[in-house]
Amino acid sequence: MPFAVYLLGLAVFAQGTSEFMLSGLVPAIARDLGVSIPAAGLLTSAFAAGMVVGAPLMAALSLRLSRRAALLAFLLVFLAAHVVGAVTTSYEVLVVTRVLAALANAGFLAVAMATAVALAPADAKGRATSVLLGGVTIACVAGVPGGALLGELWGWRSAFWAVALALVPAILAVLKSVPGGAPDGGAGSVRGEVRALRRPRLVLLLVLGALVNGATFCTFTYLAPVLTGVSGIGSSWMPAMLALFGLGSFAGVTIGGRIADRRPVPLMVAGGVALAAGWAAFALAAGAAGPAIGLVLVQGTLSFAVGSTLISQVLYAATGAPTLGGAFATAAFNVGATLGPGLGGLAIEAGLGFRSPLWVSAGLVGLALAVAGIAGLRGRRKPMEVDLRRAAQ
Repeated sequence: MPFAVYLLGLAVFAQGTSEFMLSGLVPAIARDLGVSIPAAGLLTSAFAAGMVVGAPLMAALSLRLSRRAALLAFLLVFLAAHVVGAVTTSYEVLVVTRVLAALANAGFLAVAMATAVALAPADAKGRATSVLLGGVTIACVAGVPGGALLGELWGWRSAFWAVALALVPAILAVLKSVPGGAPDGGAGSVRGEVRALRRPRLVLLLVLGALVNGATFCTFTYLAPVLTGVSGIGSSWMPAMLALFGLGSFAGVTIGGRIADRRPVPLMVAGGVALAAGWAAFALAAGAAGPAIGLVLVQGTLSFAVGSTLISQVLYAATGAPTLGGAFATAAFNVGATLGPGLGGLAIEAGLGFRSPLWVSAGLVGLALAVAGIAGLRGRRKPMEVDLRRAAQ
């Protein structure tokens, strides 16, 4: 794997840390800016919404630039947004910086996926994807406890400064290691890539990716109340539990990267069935601390093994739209990250208890398996219908 791909993973780690660290900073931000906890929590929603909208929009705009120029532009905007966020005393300005950072992050991730796939061998798209998503999972491990620790020691603004500083080596790495080249195209390239995105298989993979990722983030968002309120694990252990889930996630993208290029369908089918069963088992066994801790690791591994494989398959299916294919994969990932926690929150507010997000996660993966099964049956039926028509003629 070219070294430049790992450097792109470093940049993804820095940006992913910004997204995840906020969950540990919400109370401090609310106190400092004089807003409510829910208002401070909307900063996370603003970032997720910016990712969903920004992925295809920023990727389309980036087609007018070389990939190196686009990556550098997105990183510089992301850095500037964090510098402004670190010094502002206005809640409204902070919201704007989160949206801008999300737009830049979405654009960077889309172009980085296309760049990593282009730099990697033709049969190693899964491994290239796993390197980038490995940056996300490491951010998952380090982002929440790291941001919370910095906020505790030097205030929430120090976490924003830390992200800005972490981007400096990433910018230098992209400048030196990513080939320059000519712009990817203009409006004609956008039209061509949009046409390539109309393939039914690609749409199916995007839907499945959103559902599986929705299941992942549904439980991850409410993991603390599940483990403290149902499993009886002390709150002081939560950073370790979040890190354990993150370690499982890293193992998942690593395993997925090794297998996805050779045997993606068995991995998605067997992994999907195991993932749905695991969420249901977690819901049933959540009252016991031992099984709950074990399932945190297992489900983190399965979630990201299946999820990263789906993303790599999007890139394989979108060969005619490498940049927008990565953009829509990014958007699908964040649709799930928005949908899952929302459904889990509705289940809790309906009085179904803290186990309910686990059942929602099981249902979302079950729905993904059902959609994939129906699509598979329809795909088999169409060739049979064609053969029957030919025989009738």
